[in-house]
Amino acid sequence: MAKQTETADKPAENGRAAATDTPAAESKKAAEPQPVKEEMVHLIVFKLGAEYYAIKIEQVKEVTITPATTRMPRTPHFVKGVANIRGDIIAIIDLEDRFNIRPAPLPDGLNPDLTYTLVIEAKDYSIGVVVKEMPQSLNLPMSKIDKAPSFLQDVNISENFIEGLARTGDRLIIVLDMHKILTQDEVRELPG
Repeated sequence: MAKQTETADKPAENGRAAATDTPAAESKKAAEPQPVKEEMVHLIVFKLGAEYYAIKIEQVKEVTITPATTRMPRTPHFVKGVANIRGDIIAIIDLEDRFNIRPAPLPDGLNPDLTYTLVIEAKDYSIGVVVKEMPQSLNLPMSKIDKAPSFLQDVNISENFIEGLARTGDRLIIVLDMHKILTQDEVRELPG
């Protein structure tokens, strides 16, 4: 019997270790906590006025330089007109006008005539959102996005388009749900 124990502890020939994993050792390995991979969210971040806003990337079809727009009569004040983007005629909206945000001065070196459009496709409509600076991409863990305070949601009774507040360093980013940004009446007033 002593001979069997001795061979179990010795390395096997050819430099391979003898099998020492017992069922107890295997169950101990299974009981060890496995690292949980935290769910990430990919955001497109842009400025409106002096504040930072974001949209989840799955709501953004593309980002392009804003083409020439044609003003349309009898549209909401925040609709700047329509534009041809890759063969599709879509309404171009200005969220600073929509939210009554005072525009911030442009940083030095930025061309005031050059803007960018985030093309958003909802189930019932497509819109372009104009921003003055090149949008940035940001990956964050879901734990860095807090639910919007209830008093913010109560202010906008018809639609709750603020998904939450993202925290990055000392900066807060307001995360918008672009599929809820317009009321049904506003959607009906969109050109095209």
